Amino acid sequence: MRILVIGGTRFIGRHLVDRAVGRGHEVCVFHRGRTRPGLVPGVESRIGDRDRDLSALAEGAWDATVDMCAYLPRQVHALADALGGRAGHYVAVSSVSAYAPPSRAGYDEGSPLIELAEPTVGEVTDATYGGLKALVERAASERFGEASAIVRPTYVVGPDDYTWRFASWVARIAGGGEVLAPGPADAPAQVIDVRDLAAWMVGLVEQRRAGAYHAASPPPPFSFGDQLETIRGAVAPEGTTLTWVDERWLRARGLDGRALPLWSAAATAAERLVMTADPSAAGRTGLSPRPLGDTVRDTLAWTQTTTLPVPVGTGLAPERERELLEDWHARG
Repeated sequence: MRILVIGGTRFIGRHLVDRAVGRGHEVCVFHRGRTRPGLVPGVESRIGDRDRDLSALAEGAWDATVDMCAYLPRQVHALADALGGRAGHYVAVSSVSAYAPPSRAGYDEGSPLIELAEPTVGEVTDATYGGLKALVERAASERFGEASAIVRPTYVVGPDDYTWRFASWVARIAGGGEVLAPGPADAPAQVIDVRDLAAWMVGLVEQRRAGAYHAASPPPPFSFGDQLETIRGAVAPEGTTLTWVDERWLRARGLDGRALPLWSAAATAAERLVMTADPSAAGRTGLSPRPLGDTVRDTLAWTQTTTLPVPVGTGLAPERERELLEDWHARG
């Protein structure tokens, strides 16, 4: 197959391109040329900016287009205009953040999406991200037809994750000692290994699958406490402990989801249910997540060799963690 990938130069896109090439497909990547141009031998590279200049896509026709980086509906409309009828089967990466707070755990793909109060908003922020992703999905159906596919992942983790959200926990717990764990421990948690996601998405392309799918693992119920305990069991030295600290106590001291990645402190109980997505529809189409412990071990190996820096502010500095733990233990 001839596959066009929009934004396929890092993390999810990089793994998807590698998987597609490994499966014998002819891949063309449209990107800005800033990160890893020329991913693997045989991949065609076209340089442009989807917000300003799509002229590099004026020629060529593809059996499928995988859109990794649509955050605004106008980006989907512009791409559709540029490609005309040459896109083939369209697959868009969305997010479970597109959902309104679910009414129950284990919700399916028919759960209501967010409706933005101001649907013409053009800036992606924490407040607008999910609603804009919902509008991206609507634009995809309008412009590429009901046969298009929508992928809604939870947190994507594993090697090459430049965000370091999951990797920072793996590296910290592998360092041993007393680890500050932000409560509540029973908050729902789901992730998906980038390699499993990429392999499955290539399968969606090959099968020309339509519809929306959750890319999530494990099936609920699974908690943040389960996640950190799995990391501890996979990579922590003997004697490593997790000390669970009350979320209100941490918020009062200025902690947030940047210092404590994947923490659900800002979410209400209903909003936390977004991390209880039912992955069975994706499972029926070939999504087969590996054991989380395997992802943890591979992620640790990656952290020990990568040159990708940890984003500033991600994770607690060792001194700050010790200070917080001392204050927590000393509370009256």
